[in-house]
Formats: sequence, structure tokens, C-alpha cells
Amino acid sequence: MMLDIYTLGEEVLYEKCQPITKFDSGLRVLVDAMFETLSEADGVGLAGPQVGVPSRVFVISIRDEVKQAFINPQIIETSIEISTVEEGCLSIPGVWHDVDRPAKVTVQAQDIEGKSFMVKADGLYARAIQHENDHLNGTLFIERISPEEKEKVVRAYERKNRPRKRMKP
Repeated sequence: MMLDIYTLGEEVLYEKCQPITKFDSGLRVLVDAMFETLSEADGVGLAGPQVGVPSRVFVISIRDEVKQAFINPQIIETSIEISTVEEGCLSIPGVWHDVDRPAKVTVQAQDIEGKSFMVKADGLYARAIQHENDHLNGTLFIERISPEEKEKVVRAYERKNRPRKRMKP
């Protein structure tokens, strides 16, 4: 089942998400739909608020290396080393910008059965975890860049996504 991806300006993207307390078939259906939507959108990660669900859940899928759902994640450690990499977001399609983030991260979360697990990640996996976890706190990646650069990104997004005017013959 494909889900709609909410985009810049939608209120749910700015909300702090609520913990998940029911680990049932409804959660499994949501997570499966999130993975399907992520695959169809050709993304790396997708968080609950991006599909209109203000709950602490995100999924990550990186090629054949990683396919993981994170329920009620908590980042418990980050490296001192910072990595600057260009990021994009399915909720701000078509625009990218360099973002500074810790190069490594340790996260504790639950799986869809409610069992706790811990992941130590680096590279793209660490970046995706931090990016998606930000969504659960109502933060978009553009909040992590300077106000001037954020304004440029928002303008570029609006230019790319405004309705096209048809020329009269």
C-alpha cells in the first residue's frame, strides 16, 4: 500500500511525535507501507510524520545493505567527528544542501515486535538515522543550515513546485 508523502509546509512535519505503545498488526501494516512508499520514491529513509503519522517510527533502506524499522528510537551517542554531506528529503523534493552531522551515531530503538536493539552506524547509515530521527522531533534538514541558505533552499523548492502556467496559442 502506497502512502502519500507530506511536503514542506504541512503541519505534521513540524510536530514532536508521540511514542508508539501498541506493537500490533496495525504497526506492521504501517511499517510495510512505509517501506513500499520509500522504495517507490527511491529514497533512503522515511519517517512517520512524512506520511502523516505523528508517531516515533522511521524506516531506512540502503541498497542491499540495510533494511530496518526503528520504533521509539533514541540517539544515545554521537561522535565528535563531523561529516558534511549533501542531503535531500522526500518532503522537500528536488532540492539538496550540505548538512553537518556527527559522522557516527549509536541509537537504541525497538523493532516491530517491541524488542529493543542497538545500532552503531557510520557513513550514510548514520546520516539517515539522524535525518529521520530529526523528523520525529519536528525538525527538517533545512533547520540545520544557515537562515540565508535555508531561504535559498525554500525558494528553490517553491520555484520547482509551483504550478506551471500554460502559454496561450
